[in-house]
Formats: sequence, structure tokens, C-alpha cells
Amino acid sequence: MNPNIASLYQIANKPERLIIGLMSGTSLDGLDIALCKCIGSGLNIQLSILAFETLPYANDFKADVKTIFSKKTIDLEKLCLLNAYIGVLHAQMINSCIAKWGYENSQIDAIASHGQTIYHAPKSLHGLANYGNGTLQIGDGDHLAVTTGIITLSDFRQKHIAAGGEGAPLALYGDYLLFSKAGEDRIMLNIGGISNATFLPGNLNPDNIVSTDIGPGNTMMDAYIQAHFEGNYFDADAIIAKLGSVNKPLLQALENHPFFTTSFPKTTGPELFNLHFLYAAMQRAKITNLSHEDIMATLNCFTANAIVAAIQQLTAPDQPISIFVSGGGMHNPLLLQNIQTQLPQITIRTTEAIGINPDAKEAVLFALLANESLCGGNTFYGKNTPSVSMGKISFPR
Repeated sequence: MNPNIASLYQIANKPERLIIGLMSGTSLDGLDIALCKCIGSGLNIQLSILAFETLPYANDFKADVKTIFSKKTIDLEKLCLLNAYIGVLHAQMINSCIAKWGYENSQIDAIASHGQTIYHAPKSLHGLANYGNGTLQIGDGDHLAVTTGIITLSDFRQKHIAAGGEGAPLALYGDYLLFSKAGEDRIMLNIGGISNATFLPGNLNPDNIVSTDIGPGNTMMDAYIQAHFEGNYFDADAIIAKLGSVNKPLLQALENHPFFTTSFPKTTGPELFNLHFLYAAMQRAKITNLSHEDIMATLNCFTANAIVAAIQQLTAPDQPISIFVSGGGMHNPLLLQNIQTQLPQITIRTTEAIGINPDAKEAVLFALLANESLCGGNTFYGKNTPSVSMGKISFPR
């Protein structure tokens, strides 16, 4: 037997596994690295976070990625070079964290890498009759495996598309396994570049689960800050948005888009929700002169309104519901205030309240997906998503 296959078999049969989950989002803040201990699989999974760190990206690296990010026309050579470069960069970051945490690479059973999304193209967005759903994440798994010496699973979203999904959101899988609770209806709300939500029914019937993208999270606010406030990548503590006022004609123009009337589940990305989307809305609303502060206040409200509308669509009026939030948007106080004001009857907490660091949640998700591919694969996730194992396997030798 090939020693790589023998090693894989041995890992799959261990009573517990140490898996490093990686997440690099569309905001390009940095690489989330979560070391997880996984015992069992499926609904019997016991997962704990042993260590977590976010390593920030250098500004020149962010600028490099942005030359090929979410653009229909790019430098193909740059794409090829960055695919390998990001794999090695992420591997070096992992090696650094493993040493810092006091482990040896040989103690880690697997790496689960989301990669860096470059373009997300569901058919609902590209509209090309002869093509299906598409998505592309780079950061080659073979480079990760060879540079760390650790078996690596990567490129998770392609299997979801191959099995009939849209490649996003994948949160349903981890949310169902980690956070379902009998007798309590829950919504797991993640506000990253794009916001998404998973409704988890208290009856534990997977057919009643709905996991869907909602619309913009931080992506438009971040893009506006980066375009107009040199050296800033986001509106820290919503300082700029708090100084402005919501422009109602602009807000109405932003919200007047077919995406928001499309039924759940659905997916989207910064390919739709970007500065072009904003400027087109301003043109429709005949707005030519609006302060940066007012635009940021309006974008903040736009994101909040989309989230509130989704929550109301996922639940019945007066239905008791618990909402747990994660992702970078949870650090935006005005955004949470705008959501909470419209949902006064609901207490919104972070996933810290149910045992998972909210900043680590997405990285943990991919560790869990890798664990399922290694030793699970028997869970039915309901009629609304493919019940499949995800992740391509790269061997270090």
C-alpha cells in the first residue's frame, strides 16, 4: 500500500484527530488558523479549539490579490503565480503557529484549507445559458502539504457545486453538527464580507434546515472605506458611519434589486455587491453629492436591513428564536445596533455563548468538514443541500 494511503487510513481510524482549519475571507484581513481536536464524527462530533490565531496579511500582498479578485478580466499569469504563492505563504504561517503553540508538525493529522476566493459565479449571477454554477479559490493544496509535511484537504466548494449546490454557503454543515439543539430554534448568523444565515430547527429535522447567503456584510462598506480613506481597510468601530445619516432614497435604490426577492437558499458575492452596485443605485436615486459619512451610514443600514429581512423570512411572527452571530461584522457596533433595534424581542449573542470563539468559527467549519471527509460521510443534511464529503486530498510525499 502506498504509505500516503496507509497514513490516511490510520488517521481515519484514530479515536481523535488534530486538524488545523484555515479561513481567508474576501475582506483579506488575514489568515484565520484554528487547531481543533475532533473526537468522533457526524452528530456525535466532539470538537474543541486548542489554539487559534489570525495572522494579518501585509498590505502589498492584499494589493497583489486585489488585482485578480472579483474581476472578469485579469492577468492570467498573476493568477497562476498567486495560486502557488498563497499555498506556500499559508503553509509558512501554519508552520509558525504550530511551533508557537508548542506542537510538532508530525502531531497534526490534517490541514483543512478554504483557500482564497478569487471569483464566485453562481448561475443566478452570471446568467450564461450554457454554463452552470462556478467558484474559484486559490492557494494550492499540494504546496500546503509539501511545505508543512501534513496531509491537506482543500478546494471544498467544488464538490458542493458538482453535487448540485452553488458552492456557498457551506455553513450549514458545521452549524447543523455543532450547534443544533433539541427544543430550541436557532439562527446562526455570520457577517463576513457577505452575510449568511442558517436556520436550525429545534425539532432536529434536517429537512427544515435553511442555510443561505443574505446579501452584503462588510464588503461594500470596506470597499468604500478603502476607496476614499487612504490607509484604512474598514470603518473601525463604525466611527465614520456614526457621523452620518441614512439617505432614504439611496437606501431604497440599493434595496430595489431582484436578489432580495429571490427565494432561499441562494448565494452571492462581491461580484454583485460592490462599488459599481452602489454607484448605480446613486445614479438611479439621482444622488450626485452625498458625504462619505452619509454614504457609510446608508450602507450600514442597507446591510442591517437585509439581515433583518432574512431573519423575518426564516422565522414566523412571534416565533421564539435564538440568534448567535459570528464574523467580522459582529465587531461593528452600529451594524449590530441597527439589527437589534428592528428585532427588540430577540437577544443576539455571539457563538461564544455556545462554546465557539466567533472569530474562529469559519476556520473551525473547515476543520470539521475535513474530519467528516476523513472518518464521517454518513450524515444526511436535509433536502436543501447535497449530503456529500468535500475537500480534495493532497499528500506531503
